[in-house]
Amino acid sequence: MKNHLLLPLALLFLATSALAADLAPAKVAGASIIGTVTAKMLLDKGFIFVDVRRTEDFNSGHIPGARHLAINSENFTEENLSAIVKKDQAVVFYCNGLNCKGSSIASEKAVAWGWSKVLYYREGWPQWKEAGLAVE
Repeated sequence: MKNHLLLPLALLFLATSALAADLAPAKVAGASIIGTVTAKMLLDKGFIFVDVRRTEDFNSGHIPGARHLAINSENFTEENLSAIVKKDQAVVFYCNGLNCKGSSIASEKAVAWGWSKVLYYREGWPQWKEAGLAVE
């Protein structure tokens, strides 16, 4: 009887682990994670937001004033990021929320390239819209 319970539990564990692996990481070394309330406050203070989603997603709506630099393109380079935000300035990266790893990848790259004030908005676009905040 015990063996009959182990198999379903093992399968449940594997399925849960696989789903968790698809989520954006909860932390990025060298970056600070922020939530929607903080993101709104930073936008109001004039911080630079970089939307790393696909062009189609960006064109269908984005955080007001956000700059676009798709992570899944050859354009996401140190040089192109430098044209948007200087290395000593704060930068907020976001994408399509918890199921999108783009903002974590962008944050990791920015840290590796020498940005010292990297803010990782993990909840991203879906949570921004759900909060009823302004969009462009």
